[in-house]
Amino acid sequence: MGKKEQIKAVGLLSGGLDSTLAARIMLEQGIKVTALHFRTDFSFIKRNRAVGRGAIRPSDAERAAAMLEVDLEVIDVFDEYLPLVLHPRYGYGSGMNPCVDCRIFLLRKAKTWMESHGYHFVFTGEVVGQRPKSQMRPTLNTVERESGLRGYLLRPLSARLLKPTVPEQRDWVDREKLYAIGGRGRKAQIALAEQFGITDYPQPSGGCCYLIDRTYSRRLRDFLAHEGAEALTHEQVQLLAVGRHLRLPSGRKVIIGRRERENEYLETFGAEGVLLTTVDHPGPTTLVPGRPAREEIELAGRITAGYSDGRGMPAVHVEVRPDGEQEAGSKMQDARCEVLTVKPMVREEIRALMV
Repeated sequence: MGKKEQIKAVGLLSGGLDSTLAARIMLEQGIKVTALHFRTDFSFIKRNRAVGRGAIRPSDAERAAAMLEVDLEVIDVFDEYLPLVLHPRYGYGSGMNPCVDCRIFLLRKAKTWMESHGYHFVFTGEVVGQRPKSQMRPTLNTVERESGLRGYLLRPLSARLLKPTVPEQRDWVDREKLYAIGGRGRKAQIALAEQFGITDYPQPSGGCCYLIDRTYSRRLRDFLAHEGAEALTHEQVQLLAVGRHLRLPSGRKVIIGRRERENEYLETFGAEGVLLTTVDHPGPTTLVPGRPAREEIELAGRITAGYSDGRGMPAVHVEVRPDGEQEAGSKMQDARCEVLTVKPMVREEIRALMV
């Protein structure tokens, strides 16, 4: 009698508790698991590393894969993902999060990977009823159908609340050892984690996606309205998550660092524009992208002074210097390290300019 074929499954792994548990459940059934993590760039993980928060610590997906001892494939999909963010077929959630379209997109990618590597099915950590936009029963059915994985998409945490899939029907997995977890609570998952000895997992907080965050979504809409979709690059996606963002009456963007590492990030960002810092008082670094006019630079200087320790003074010195590529002989090149004397802008005026 020949050796029984090794059943192989590919799982979407965010590194959160649910996806980690789903992978562990598959491993418990003797399934060979490879985890996929799709990098869209709309992730606080990348921002936190860029500004020095979590720079050394591996990502949640990397930590989960190491703990589970499974192979992890990290795949960059930014260029393909961006049109979906701009024009989602199924609309947005609370921010600019195209959750339903996102799931369909990622699962289509997983299906392609599954087929090209000779794997048998795909699984996720989705839970029936956990998220109002993307995990209600009708939406789960839509995602399964539109992803092309009808019958081959297993959701181990909620499988016994759903119709049996092909892996269950063919006895690749034991349905009785799957779960019937539903709803928004996490007690069942936490108890299951304790049972499996899983202790290192991020606390649920709506995910690590920028697009769920309402402040980020507001900034993104503002960027698209003023700069246009063609200007939205990897770098701009990250910049939208850093510092305070303001629009001057002229429409010029101003970005102010909130802490030392954000100041360092803005100083090394490399965009064409100008950088402003206070001379005599501790204060933020301010980036004004593009080629700002003189009055725009002066306004940015007043804002910079308004966030400095000299904000109560009648006048503050602010250094202005070019950032990034500058055209040879330009006025800003001649203005290298110019020092302005400005009246700090009061916080009420600043707040009126916040994006």
